[in-house]
Amino acid sequence: LPWWLLLIRQKALIGKLPGDHEVYKITKVAVIPLSETEPQDLELELCKKHHFGINKPEKITQSPDDSKFLLKTLTQIKSNVSAPNKKKIKESKEKERLEKRLLEELFKMFMDSDSFYYSLTYDLTNSVQRQSACEKTDLPLWRKVDDRFFWNKHMIEDLIITDNTEVDFWIMPIIQGFVQIEELVVNYSESSDDEKSSPETPPQESTCVDDIHPTFLVVLISRRSRHRAGMRYKRRGVDKNGNVANYVETEQLIHVHNHTLSFVQTRGSVPVFWSQVGYRYNPRPRLDKSENETVSCFRAHFEEQLKNYKKQ
Repeated sequence: LPWWLLLIRQKALIGKLPGDHEVYKITKVAVIPLSETEPQDLELELCKKHHFGINKPEKITQSPDDSKFLLKTLTQIKSNVSAPNKKKIKESKEKERLEKRLLEELFKMFMDSDSFYYSLTYDLTNSVQRQSACEKTDLPLWRKVDDRFFWNKHMIEDLIITDNTEVDFWIMPIIQGFVQIEELVVNYSESSDDEKSSPETPPQESTCVDDIHPTFLVVLISRRSRHRAGMRYKRRGVDKNGNVANYVETEQLIHVHNHTLSFVQTRGSVPVFWSQVGYRYNPRPRLDKSENETVSCFRAHFEEQLKNYKKQ
């Protein structure tokens, strides 16, 4: 299959994170084919402005005798290659169908799922804790990301392996998941609700907890791991590297008084080798490997959890 350049064609602003970092949701993509083959001859007329006085080259015609000989030779060649030719046509059609299906799935995935987000200036793959633990460097955004949540890493592997600073601009980390950003104001009053409703209590103006920064910024970010992702009933359990199916990290941020508080939760499939057959009538889980085969992968999963999140 040919190479394609996948571009974000349309985005929607979700909101701004502390520090004025804008977060976008992808709403449309554009797919541009990149072909290494020579372009076809379109038989275009030469531009009269830039090719003044130059005639279009005429095709060289053979003599009648040469034409007969060539026609006979061509007939023999056609008869010899007709069978393989049909096979090539069939393969070409199958390839076209596959290409069309892949493109349709790509468009459907980005435009219908509402689950792909990015920011040009903020690292959506890393929690506030991980970001604060990292040293401040001038490295491009994609070099600071958490590999688990760098959803489009495989798609742009060819750019990454060039290790050329000139391509950094084209490497945009995307997360699959969910982002919501809301502002709210909490008003506190010293009097209780009963006192407020009493006719003897004169009405008082409600005072904010902080007149300088009365607003709270509440943010929810869910990041889905790119390892062992798949359909719910078809992708279960753990793999040989300790990755569990459909692993998601959800971070709740509250920003107030120039402070950011972060609370992180994770979820994932049970870290043993198991599966389910079918969808209907709550299919029973089936253990696919013995305890001895499972222990090392089970341990690998929790060692990674403890490394990433410390005390849980």
